[in-house]
Formats: sequence, C-alpha cells, structure tokens
Amino acid sequence: MVTYNDIEKAHQIISDHIHNTPILTSDSLDNELGSNLFFKCENFQKTGSFKIRGATNSILQLNDTEIKNGIITTSSGNHGAAVAFIADKIGTSSKIIMPNNTPKNKIENVQRYGGEIFYCEPNIKSREDTLEKMVQKSGGSIIHPYNDEKIIAGQGTAAKELIEKVPDLDAIICPVSGGGLLSGTLLAAKNLKPGIKVFGAEPENADDTYRSILNNKIMSNETTDTIADGLRAQVGTVTFPIIKENVDKILLVSEEMIISSMYMIWQRLKIIIEPSCSIVLAALMLNSNKFLNKKVGLILTGGNYDLKQIPW
Repeated sequence: MVTYNDIEKAHQIISDHIHNTPILTSDSLDNELGSNLFFKCENFQKTGSFKIRGATNSILQLNDTEIKNGIITTSSGNHGAAVAFIADKIGTSSKIIMPNNTPKNKIENVQRYGGEIFYCEPNIKSREDTLEKMVQKSGGSIIHPYNDEKIIAGQGTAAKELIEKVPDLDAIICPVSGGGLLSGTLLAAKNLKPGIKVFGAEPENADDTYRSILNNKIMSNETTDTIADGLRAQVGTVTFPIIKENVDKILLVSEEMIISSMYMIWQRLKIIIEPSCSIVLAALMLNSNKFLNKKVGLILTGGNYDLKQIPW
C-alpha cells in the first residue's frame, strides 16, 4: 500500500532529475469563473509531462541486473518519452510499446530520447500480449505507466509541490486515466491537508473510472474515442482502490468542453497544453457552483501536442 512516506521518499529520489514546475494564475479567469485558480504547470516539466516523476522514481530503484537487461513499457506517448529519457540518462536501453494510432509528435518524442518503438493495436489485449512476448524475449524490466506503487508515489510529488506552495487550497482537480496521477494526488493532498477536496476529471467518451466507482468494480472502457489521447487507458487494479476510497467525485467532461477549455488556457495563460490536461478547467467550468469562491489547484499534466492538429 502506498503511503505519504513513499511520496516523500520519491521526492528525495527524483528531485535532482525533475523540475519543480511553476504555478500560474490568471486574474481574468478568476474573475470570469468566480474561483481562485492555481495552475500546476507540468507542461513545463522535463520531457513535457508529469510522467517523468513516476518513471524516474521507479527506474532509479531498479537493481544493477534489472538495469542491465533494459527497460520495457507500454505508453500512449508521455510515459514512453519519460522512460526513454531516464533510461538513456542511466545508460540502458528502452523498448516502448505504443498504439498504432499514437499522435506523431508523441512518437517523435520517444524517438528523440532514444526509445525503440514497437507498435500494437489500440486495445488492452494487444498491448498486454505484445508486452508479454517482448519480456519473454528480452528479459527486460517492466516499468508500468500507472499500475505500480513506485509510479503512484512519484506522481504524487506534483500535488506535494502544489500544496507546499499554496497551502490554503480548498480543492484540487486532476485528470484520471489509468489512475497513477490521481492516486498519488489523493494520497499527498489528503495527508498534507485533511479536509481538502480532490476531484478527478475524465472524458465522457472514456469514463471507465466513473463507472467503476458506480459499480464498485473495475469496468472496461466502452469507447476511447476522445481527443484526450493521454486519457484512454484503463484504471488499474492498484490505482482503483485508492481512488474509490479517497476521491470526492469523478467529473465527466464532453469533447466540446475539452477543446474549448484548451483554447481558453492557450489564450489566457499563453502556454501550450494538450487536451488531456485542459479537461481540468473544463471540469471546473461545468461545475462552477461547486468551486465558487474557492481556491482550486488544477494540475496541467503535459504540453506534448501536435501543433499541426490544433482543433479550432
């Protein structure tokens, strides 16, 4: 079971390898939405997303033999880039299994950091089958993108930094996909500030976590047809119990709202983010009464977006 002590330990392990990313504010958004918003900008993180936190924490705790055998993972993009970056930094190889519909810019990111890409069909079975075959063939060490305690602890350091800088937050909203970030955020936030509300933001078109909580068991995604390509994963067996026990609510967001909030953040904050993290502002906008006059932390998870595919 992951504890806050694991998050503190992870922060010590990874602090020399990551950025303590800035927190931006916007008077115009605060006035328009009636909340005080604090954007934790992981789009400025190394490799362009929060994924470097968990990947670094997990990889740096491998033993010499595991490192020598190389690293294998599955990823829709950002986790793969993070794994490739750290693997290259410590002098080992990385094999990244990616869906064949992964955006081109995220493929290029993995290649830029030295990752060797292997494609699979965009479904869980194909991904897991490909992973099993590659592990049997190469003996590489698996670094799971979310369903792993060291990954969860690493991801929780983002919320730790956020609360340390803005200790009087009333709530945090972060995206949920496989659940590594939300799990870590819940464990960090609820420990540092008992009584804080933590919400997950999830696409209506990939709502497995929302339905899993309703049904008290893990439910598969019925569709992954969302522009938020980083939020198409299935909530994990390790992450789901943490989320179910601690999350205040999962807020569902339409594709239209994901795009419009992405535009708003680009326009008002003057930064590039990807749809997978604009969902947090969309969730707040759709539930504005819940956050009226509250101080709200919004975790912007990444900025790896193909600028040739801007959706407006």
